[in-house]
Amino acid sequence: MLKYRADIKTLIYIAITTTMFALQWHYGFNWIAYIIYLHFSVSVAVMTHNHNHINIWNKKPLNLLTDWWLTVFYGMPIFAWIPTHNRNHHRYNNKLDDVTRTYRHSESNDFVSLIQYPSISGYNQMRESVIPYMKELKAKNKQQYYENLGQLAALVLWLAVFFTLNWKYALLFVLIPQQVSQFMVIVFNYVQHVHADEESEYNHSRNFMGVNFFLFNNGYHTVHHMRASMHWSETPAAHEKIAHLISPELIEQSFWGYLFRTYVLSIFMAKHRSESRRLARIERVNNAA
Repeated sequence: MLKYRADIKTLIYIAITTTMFALQWHYGFNWIAYIIYLHFSVSVAVMTHNHNHINIWNKKPLNLLTDWWLTVFYGMPIFAWIPTHNRNHHRYNNKLDDVTRTYRHSESNDFVSLIQYPSISGYNQMRESVIPYMKELKAKNKQQYYENLGQLAALVLWLAVFFTLNWKYALLFVLIPQQVSQFMVIVFNYVQHVHADEESEYNHSRNFMGVNFFLFNNGYHTVHHMRASMHWSETPAAHEKIAHLISPELIEQSFWGYLFRTYVLSIFMAKHRSESRRLARIERVNNAA
């Protein structure tokens, strides 16, 4: 029933995340377990991304159940990815019409811009993509509109039940992991594109090698934008074919290493400050003109 055998890994992650949630709710807080749980919460965002590109099941009822599970653990109805990510970000790929473009409010790539981006981008996505998309569905596709409302209802019910049972546990094991999931996936999108060159064929994205085993090959971002319909299990081979065409500066081994260099060390050491390939291209064009 799975479209791709590799999504057995997705099911394992779903099982682990659910089990960890249940055990922590029953036994209480433990720092080590909680940190591991937050890692799996971030993986929920990646699984949501993958599922919205390619549903994991061949059967619609199973895909609907997966939609609901992802929604309640992600903390946002996952249909929101369709207008913001599938239809917009992949269409424009950080160009001027991309609602999520990284340079919309600042051309800088520093700690302040990094921290501001998730809330600013989230607001813009909701106002300019999600709400108009739902209005469009209500007028043109009532079935999909009500399926999307079903995701919202599942999320509201999930929150209501657990906050009624124990608001402190719900804050720890439901709401905070949801917010971490949403925040980190937007941060990840930011660092994958900021100061890259959105007009370049191969240098429009930054790739992170160290996250791929844990986060379903999400670090292979260049090939993902070249063919969004490619299943996550196929991206390593596709990346190998074009890796030599990507600037080495846009292939990072460590996600956390990049964050530390760019947003901490850069404060004290100029050599670690980010340089914009986008602005460099614009300057070359202006000079040529």
